Amino acid sequence: MADKHITQEMIDLYNEFAHQTFDRRGFMTRLAVLAGGTAAAYAIAPMIEADQAQAAMIEAGDSRISGEDISFGDNVSGYFVRPAALSGKAPTLIVIHENRGLNEHIRDVARRAALEGFVVLAPDFLSPDGGTPSDPDRARSMFRTLSRDSVIANGRAAVAFLKDHADSNGKVGALGFCWGGGAVNQIAVNAPDLVAGAPFYGPAPDAADVPNIKAKMMLHFAGNDNFVSPGIDPYRKALEAANVDHTIYIYEGASHAFHNDTAGARYNKAAAELAWSRTIDFMKTNLA
Repeated sequence: MADKHITQEMIDLYNEFAHQTFDRRGFMTRLAVLAGGTAAAYAIAPMIEADQAQAAMIEAGDSRISGEDISFGDNVSGYFVRPAALSGKAPTLIVIHENRGLNEHIRDVARRAALEGFVVLAPDFLSPDGGTPSDPDRARSMFRTLSRDSVIANGRAAVAFLKDHADSNGKVGALGFCWGGGAVNQIAVNAPDLVAGAPFYGPAPDAADVPNIKAKMMLHFAGNDNFVSPGIDPYRKALEAANVDHTIYIYEGASHAFHNDTAGARYNKAAAELAWSRTIDFMKTNLA
């Protein structure tokens, strides 16, 4: 735990809030009860929430990469980034955001993947509603009305865009976090051209749809995650029954959003680095 004053119960409360069970006022009211007062709650909340000011491990202007904002598919916006010294065809990756939209943290994750030799597209799945707003609370609320059909259509469009891109070797993988992990699962179910998928603590697809998955899957889950963990065993059984090539990792002691290095007390450096290295190796092996 990053701070002795922050308990797992507080983190669980934030995760409940972040997934739209109640509003910010309700979150702060309940956090005050756990923290022992309103002043303590206001001091603790920033230690749990994501801080985009801490977003960049790889600066946007890093000379080793080339990035730009683009449109693809049915006027979907996204961040497209690749190695600056790309030679020949490269494997490709879709990087999918959490339920805060395409923010600076996810752009940074896309740049990290580009430094590993991938051509990367980070779509903005809020494009149909005008794109990701600067206010994360407003972004979260927009996901309530985002249609599943839109997510699937735009995910399929992202796969097609990368598969056919001039710099692509024709093999596409996808990784995503939280909501984005769930989106990876939906793309795997609905896009047979996806070669490899790596959802991080993402909600599972319907078990009846799992036999449609053609991609190899690597799934990352947190040991302390009341939001997603109940779905692990049913998903595992569905993958096994459908003979889908898969690996499941559970990071004991880690919380939901453990990979997000802007997420304060929820970030778990050891788990994040291990999951990332496993994912990059998995993608390099299967997209070569």
